[in-house]
Amino acid sequence: MSLFSKLFGGGASTPEVEPETHNGFRIIPEPIPEGGQFRLAARIEKEVGGETRSHKMIRADTFTSAEDAVKAASAKARQVIDEQGERLFN
Repeated sequence: MSLFSKLFGGGASTPEVEPETHNGFRIIPEPIPEGGQFRLAARIEKEVGGETRSHKMIRADTFTSAEDAVKAASAKARQVIDEQGERLFN
């Protein structure tokens, strides 16, 4: 790993994750590698009127492993869906 990769967080890989479905919404966890840690992030999608609507969720929370960030992103996305539902796309 090069010096620049070490300094700027390169080299961290995020796992390929199968999307999950919750209340008709599709949750795709997408942790963001950042300085040796992973920021909680996910994309929430739903088909509305034949069109795929998408919402990108990024939180301040960081984790030492991508797997932990994926688990937390899924849980947080389910919470957001339960609280906001269709309003998520307004």
